[in-house]
Amino acid sequence: MFTLAHVSDLHLPLRAAPRWRDLLGKRVLGYLSYRLKRKMVHDRAVLAALVDDLRQHAPDHIAITGDLTNIALPEEFTSTAAWLHALGPSEALTVIPGNHDAYVALPWQQSLALWSPFMSDHGEPIAGESGFPFVRRRGEIALVGVSTACPTPWAFATGQIGAEQLARLARRLEDLGAEGLFRIVLIHHPPIDGMMSPRKRLTDDAAFRAMIEQVGAELILHGHHHRFTLEALATPSGKAPVIGVPSGSARRFPGHQHASYHLCQLSAEGASWHLEVEVRGLAEATDRFVTEHRFVLKIPSARPTQRPSPRLAAR
Repeated sequence: MFTLAHVSDLHLPLRAAPRWRDLLGKRVLGYLSYRLKRKMVHDRAVLAALVDDLRQHAPDHIAITGDLTNIALPEEFTSTAAWLHALGPSEALTVIPGNHDAYVALPWQQSLALWSPFMSDHGEPIAGESGFPFVRRRGEIALVGVSTACPTPWAFATGQIGAEQLARLARRLEDLGAEGLFRIVLIHHPPIDGMMSPRKRLTDDAAFRAMIEQVGAELILHGHHHRFTLEALATPSGKAPVIGVPSGSARRFPGHQHASYHLCQLSAEGASWHLEVEVRGLAEATDRFVTEHRFVLKIPSARPTQRPSPRLAAR
């Protein structure tokens, strides 16, 4: 049994008011949005309750699918790196960036490089955007981290994988599938057609879906939508669930679901995989996370005849 916690869109609170010179361009509008709305939605007490609940359940691994920052200030990457190290060791925690983590263009060393211990490939932290996708193996599990984060004009929150990253992703998924591993793709923007508005969508979602249909994956986890969603994409061996999770730090607000995260318990069952998902959501009366519901999925294996008794390993 392997237990993966899926968390997303935390938008960690700003520790201090930014300097006005740092708010030139798109950031000034984002900061106004933060002060007028986002600051009230993403609550420190909810974030603390989330951390407490994660520590209580002690999953084998935690995956965070982007949007840890608000307006991609250098100070946000520094404070978020400290928060991640406090949450858990880098080998037990995987992070990918979201659109807010690329709100404006920043040099790698001032931004995502600070999170690179949580984005390692073969044990080595990736050194730049060309390091995506990265792969982290945990026994028979392969976590595949994709970046859709790219700077966009004001009022847009679109994402893009890009042709080069998509080609690398196809090769890596194909190789991992040939080994019979359970491939979990971590991606911020949902790859489902029509789920997001044109100004918030994944612009090359059709190319991603075509690639998955050709080379396959067993599970796709995303954020961005701030809602629970359960969809599926075609693969060579059947259907791969595509599961979206709400923000892990949000109070209930018009147009937003309250905070929740997923505990995904994975085990092998002959020629298929058994996935049980526990949805843990915020009970606002107590500011504690509780079980809201569970669901079970059976996922076909990429190589059913060559994996009679697979073993799962934590971390």
